[in-house]
Formats: sequence, C-alpha cells, structure tokens
Amino acid sequence: MEFLSALLNSMPGAVTQGLIWGIMAIGVYITFRILDIADLTVDGSLCTGGAVCVVLTLNGCPVWIAMLAGLVTGVFHTFCGIPAILAGILTQLALYSINLRIMGFGTPNGSRSNLPISVDKYDLLVSSRFVRELSLNNPLIKLVIFLAIIIAVLYWFFGTETGCSLRATGANGNMARAQGINTNFAKVLGLMISNGLVALSGGLLAQYQGFSDINMGRGAIVIGLAAVIIGEVIFEKVFRNFALKLVACVIGAIIYYIVIQFVLKLGLSTDDLKLLTALVVMFFLAIPYWKGRYFNKPGKKGAQSHA
Repeated sequence: MEFLSALLNSMPGAVTQGLIWGIMAIGVYITFRILDIADLTVDGSLCTGGAVCVVLTLNGCPVWIAMLAGLVTGVFHTFCGIPAILAGILTQLALYSINLRIMGFGTPNGSRSNLPISVDKYDLLVSSRFVRELSLNNPLIKLVIFLAIIIAVLYWFFGTETGCSLRATGANGNMARAQGINTNFAKVLGLMISNGLVALSGGLLAQYQGFSDINMGRGAIVIGLAAVIIGEVIFEKVFRNFALKLVACVIGAIIYYIVIQFVLKLGLSTDDLKLLTALVVMFFLAIPYWKGRYFNKPGKKGAQSHA
C-alpha cells in the first residue's frame, strides 16, 4: 500500500514532465520521421531554451537564439556538405559554450553552469509547486492547452504548400528536387522548427524545475526518440492522422516518465536512469520485430485472390 501511495503521489509530476518533454518529442519527430534526419542538436538546444528563458526573465535577452541552433545545423548540413549527424554533433558542441555564456549574462566572469529562478519572485508559466493544486495555476491544465495549440498549428502548417514540401523532402529528396522544391531550404526550415520546439520545451522545463542547468539537455535525444518510438509502437494501428501521430509522441513521453517513476519507486538508483532509458528504447524498438517474427501467423499459400 505504501508503494502504491507513493506511486500515485508521483503521477501528477510524471505526467507534467511527460507533457513538457512531449513538446520536445514533437520536435524530434519532425526531424526523425518527416525529414529523415538524425539531428543531435537537441541535446544543446534544449539547454539553450532553458537558459534563454531564465536569463530573459531575469535580465532581458533575445529569445531567438534557440531557433538559430536549428539554422546552424541546417546550414552545416546543406551548404557545407557535412553529414546531418555530424552537423548536429558540431552544433551541440558549440552550444555548450554558448549556453554557459547565456547563463552568465550580466555576471562578472561571464559564464555559469546553473541559474536558479524562483516562482516567488517571478510570474512563471509553469511550476512544480502547483502540480497538485486544483486551480488554474496547475501546470497540467496549462500544458494540455498549450500542446493542443501547438499540434493544431503544426497540423495546419504541414498541410500548406511549404509544409508539404518539407514532407516531400523527407520522403524522397530526389523526387522533391525534380518537382522544383528547394530541398536545402526545406531541411533548414524543418531543423529550425524542430529545434524551436525543443528550445520551447527547455524553457518550460527550466520554469517547472526552478532553474536552468548546463547539463539539463544531456541525453534529451534519447528521451525524445523513446517517446516517439513508444507512441508509434502502441498507437500505430489507431493513430494514422498526422495530428494524432503528434499526440502519440506526447503520450509516449508521458508513458516514459510514468515507467521511470515506477522503476524509481521500486528502488532503482538515479545513477542508473540512463541505462534504464536505453533499455526502454531497445524494448520498444524490438516489439515490432517480435510481433512480426513470433506472433503474426504466415498467410496460407494460394490464399490470394485472382482477378
């Protein structure tokens, strides 16, 4: 009973974190599934979003630098001829120093690895303090509304001519170019949108936990991929609409954090979280293979109908 009580008490926080990371998962989905690019920039741009959000609140600072993270990756990949995965690694590496500079804005030495922000002094959009309150301050309510707006806007955008060009670029770049689509521009735009969403998630995460940290984005790409894969494996037969696929990414992030909370309540050390994340991703990646190999019955010979 004590275990169940502790688990239930942790559920509001787990769902809230899942919703915040669900925004990041949508950004990962855009590059991973739509553009077919393995973008590792997100480990840096998540921290950039958190750092910019906190510094903006404390001092005042341009917020568009997180969008530029995707632009830099896109330029490296399309105009410098650098493979996408290496371009993401280079941008992620550069963002480490940039994030330190951002969080050190206005301080004597010019760099900080941690920057706190208090809900008592600033009017934050989301805060973990109110996660169990039945009021409009509860971040769960705000995040659900926020995600509904984001998914609606993305659903509209990817139905436009520009959005369709992004989808065509990821589906078949050669055919897209043959149709007159500027695939380099499409990749850059897609990477900007993706990292903009990731940075937005980082800003919300920094507010929720009450600080930004230089390591807050470490391993973010794995969590994002976990959310995408979990959502696809569970809802692939049901959610075929594009908007519903984005919803599946968010639900995947929520399920991931519920699993994490469940295992932590069983006594797993926090030092093993990265190992647990890798195991969760591997498990859900293996499910489609297991289903096809061990559970789907082969069709009978001669069962096909002939015209």
